[in-house]
Amino acid sequence: MSGRVTERLAELGIALPEVSAPAGAYVPAVVSGNLVFTAGQLPFVGGLLGQTGKVGESSEGDGGDASDVASGAGAGALGAGAGASGAALVSPSDAKAMAQIAALNALAAVQSVIGSLDRVTQVVKVTGFVASDPAFTGQPGVINGASEFLVDVFGSAGIHARSAVGVAVLPLDSPVEVELIVSFE
Repeated sequence: MSGRVTERLAELGIALPEVSAPAGAYVPAVVSGNLVFTAGQLPFVGGLLGQTGKVGESSEGDGGDASDVASGAGAGALGAGAGASGAALVSPSDAKAMAQIAALNALAAVQSVIGSLDRVTQVVKVTGFVASDPAFTGQPGVINGASEFLVDVFGSAGIHARSAVGVAVLPLDSPVEVELIVSFE
């Protein structure tokens, strides 16, 4: 079914972004056999992170609208709670939206090495990293943003194995980072 992924992205109103330039001595994606491995992708929109900091729960509420992050409209304005260090926290719902953006950026990296996402036969594995406040244990819910998006785009070929890992800090103080392994023909 030629064009199925391209058509699905169009139905969702989503355009693949340009691949972000690597911040170090690596490439955004590499092909080995019939697999593509992406480097960790951050949730850049227009070259900017919508929020920075650790993900955690706040007694002050959600702190923003995750749809602002997904659209790129809320750059820097989301999140209101304070974590253990006193720094503002990124809400789990905002981080979930950012995980979707990071997955979209990973798909752009995949397309850059295989030419078309229509060649993808299976999303094999997702690895998601969540910069977490010490008390936060909801990493799987955050990375669901990437997982649900991939199933929405690829259907049953988007069902994958996954790891959702809490970490102390990520590059550029990003709240999330997503890596993909996909097979293709």
